[in-house]
Amino acid sequence: MEKELIGKVALITGGTKGIGRAIAERLSEAGALVIVTARTRPIETHTKHHFIAADLTIAAQTDKMVNEINEKFGSIDILVNNMGGSTSPSGGFGALTDAHWENDLQLNLQSAVRIDRAILPQMVEKKSGVIIHISSVTGTLPVYQSLGGYAVAKAALNNYSKSLSKEFSPKGIRVATVSPGMVKTDTMDAYLQSLAKTSDLSIEQVTLDLMDSLGGIPLGRMALPQEIAELVGFLVSPKASYITGVNYIVDGGSNPSL
Repeated sequence: MEKELIGKVALITGGTKGIGRAIAERLSEAGALVIVTARTRPIETHTKHHFIAADLTIAAQTDKMVNEINEKFGSIDILVNNMGGSTSPSGGFGALTDAHWENDLQLNLQSAVRIDRAILPQMVEKKSGVIIHISSVTGTLPVYQSLGGYAVAKAALNNYSKSLSKEFSPKGIRVATVSPGMVKTDTMDAYLQSLAKTSDLSIEQVTLDLMDSLGGIPLGRMALPQEIAELVGFLVSPKASYITGVNYIVDGGSNPSL
C-alpha cells in the first residue's frame, strides 16, 4: 500500500471496534497518525493508535478531546465521524419515547455536528481537510420495525453532510458520506441476537428477515468492516481530490434506486 497519508493526522470517532477500528487500521497502514476516540478504553492494553476517552454527546467532553489533540498533535487533517448506533427498542413507532428519539439524534447527528464545529475552523485556516460521515443505508431505506429513530437520524446526517460540503468545499474542505448496509460486526451480531430473542426466531431467520426488509442483498452476504474501510481510505486520499458532497451507499446491491 502506498504511504500516501504520511504527515496527516486522522481522528476516527467510535474507532475502537467494528467499522471504526477497520478504518483506523486502514489509515494507519497508509501512513497517517491515527487518533481514536470512544466512551471507554478498548480491551487491548496496547494499541498503536492514540486513544482518547470521550462521550461526544456531551459538549464539554468534545471540547476537552479537541484541546488534547491540539496540544499533542496540532490540527486534524482527516476527520471520520463514525460514532453512532441505537439503543431504542424494536416495535415500531409506538415503542419509541421522547428519550429514545433524543438518544438516537444525539448519537447519530448531534455528535457529528459537535465535533465538526470544533474541528472545521482549523481546516478552514489551512484551506484543506477531509471530513467523512459514516451513515447507514437506513437513511434512505428505513427499517421502521426496529430502527425508526436511528434511520431518521441518519437521514438527517445525510442532509447535514451535503449542506456542509456545499458550504465548505469552496474553502478547500472535502465532505463526503459513506452509508453501509449490513456489516458483520460484534454490534450487528448483538443486534441480531436481540431481534431473535424478542421475536422468538432463530438468528438465521432474523438475519434473512432483515436482509429481506432491505430488499435483499444481491451479493448474498453482509459486508466486512475492512471493505467499508477500503472505500474510506480512498476517499480521504489525494486520489479522491475531486470528490465531495456525495453519499456512497455500500450495501451489496440492496438499494433499489440509482
